[in-house]
Amino acid sequence: MLEETMPEAARRIFLKTSLAAGFALAVRPVAASTIQTDSQGLLAGPVNIGEMPAYRAQPEQATQALPTVIVIQEIFGVHEHIQDLCRRLARLGYLAIAPELYYRQGDPRQFTDTQLLVKELVSKVPDEQVLADLDRTAAWAVTHGGDPQRLAVTGFCWGGRITWLYAAHNPKIKASVAWYGRLTGQTSSSNPQHPIDIAQKIKSPVLGLYAGKDQGISLESVEQMRKALRPQAQPFNIVVYDNASHGFNADYRPSYHPAAAQDGWKMMLDWFKRFGV
Repeated sequence: MLEETMPEAARRIFLKTSLAAGFALAVRPVAASTIQTDSQGLLAGPVNIGEMPAYRAQPEQATQALPTVIVIQEIFGVHEHIQDLCRRLARLGYLAIAPELYYRQGDPRQFTDTQLLVKELVSKVPDEQVLADLDRTAAWAVTHGGDPQRLAVTGFCWGGRITWLYAAHNPKIKASVAWYGRLTGQTSSSNPQHPIDIAQKIKSPVLGLYAGKDQGISLESVEQMRKALRPQAQPFNIVVYDNASHGFNADYRPSYHPAAAQDGWKMMLDWFKRFGV
């Protein structure tokens, strides 16, 4: 059993405040290019999966079980951008659910410095815990209007790496899309394996979306991942947007690259539909 490192009183406060509207402090002020999707016609807002806070969006008048997408957060948690992505998916007919995967360790919204956030919080979140929480999220979706036969996952930055890991963990996932997730790196007790290490164990088709000008993810590591994936049985594709930088889908940041973001979004939706989600 994984220990919960956050004191009970602090955790209760966090649960009440973690999914309020707004952006993480570390990314403010947000760019003028920020996309805002309203919730008219949607059932959208915070929910709890046991003690784990999450954001859910789906069509308000759903008459049948919905195709479901688990949206895995950036390092900044389930802040406004991730919530907006859920609403965009809901407008297309999906049940989109984004669990707050740091909730035991702390509130990523309150950090003003990204490097400190990684050191003091993100590095202390074990992959084992995250994968178990994603299993809980998938189970919750099934009992709240989601179709268990049409389950997909997508993740961004930190969540892109986790998307690869989850595609090797859960055989019930039908399709996965990883946006600029780290593929290689040093291991630790929290991160014992990286996507390159589990490439042979992938259990669902994965699309990887990467940036040619990414300062943290080398094109060499992307090519290494391609080679590692070729012997395994699942379909895959890795697309590199040559003129984009890391975080090219993050419309609230200077890294936003509209052409790459729009093409990547279309490719994601086509990937989901291709594999029945």
